Amino acid sequence: MTGDARVHRPDSLEETTALLRDLDDAMVYGGGTAIQILRKQGLLFTEDYVDIARVPGLTDVVVTDDTVRIGALTPLRRVETDTRVRQLIPLASETYGHVANPRVRNTASAGGNIAHGDYRLDPPTALAVLDATVELTSSTGVRHVSIREFFTDFQETAIEHGELITAISVPAQPARARGAFAKMRALSRNDWPSASAAVLAVPDDGFIEIRIGLGAVAPTTVYLAFDLTADMDEQQAVDAAIDIANSAMDPIPDVRGSAAYKAQLGRVAVEEAVRRCLKEFARD
Repeated sequence: MTGDARVHRPDSLEETTALLRDLDDAMVYGGGTAIQILRKQGLLFTEDYVDIARVPGLTDVVVTDDTVRIGALTPLRRVETDTRVRQLIPLASETYGHVANPRVRNTASAGGNIAHGDYRLDPPTALAVLDATVELTSSTGVRHVSIREFFTDFQETAIEHGELITAISVPAQPARARGAFAKMRALSRNDWPSASAAVLAVPDDGFIEIRIGLGAVAPTTVYLAFDLTADMDEQQAVDAAIDIANSAMDPIPDVRGSAAYKAQLGRVAVEEAVRRCLKEFARD
């Protein structure tokens, strides 16, 4: 940090939450990749940064039979490569592997990745269809917020004053479910997407639930779902997925494309992900 910034380095979670309670406008500092970008863009004006690197337990990945609990400071690369994560929530592992490049994924943290509510992020699309929850801790206790409700508006989240993200909990991907992630870029491979989609197809009694997470095509990550009945073929499933996705898209035009261009890429991403899921079922 440079200039007039003050960096606080607490040694415990209790010390961290006390700082966040008492400081007026503190920013939690983990991997730091998002904060550095926002500072360069002139979008951060706080003078107090709370570096949580010394806080124990925040890099832990705890795997049980039915849940993966990802500590807030866990590098994205670990979520991508951890064998236990890949076995239990393969769609999350795949999606984390699409973030930028390995250098960034080795530095950026799972909590920091979602903390600023950037609508272009890759992981929230998969976390939404996997029904993940965000663990928020403050001096008054712990609360859990569904990732589907965590992003409240353009670059706004459900984090309240005095809170920080301490973990993301992801239920095990249903054994018979099939997932796929598709990402469409207009510029370099390392750049933000123009559109992205994570799809999880979950068989149920007589139908398949199609869950869709959309990134970069609306002011927040979007979650949608519909049922694929036994009488629908692959093309009908794709058409239904595109129809429901179209109803939720509200792209923000920028250097990566116009609103119309991003919406078209969103439809392409949805189609690709849905077809990949259904092809996995066909191979079973």
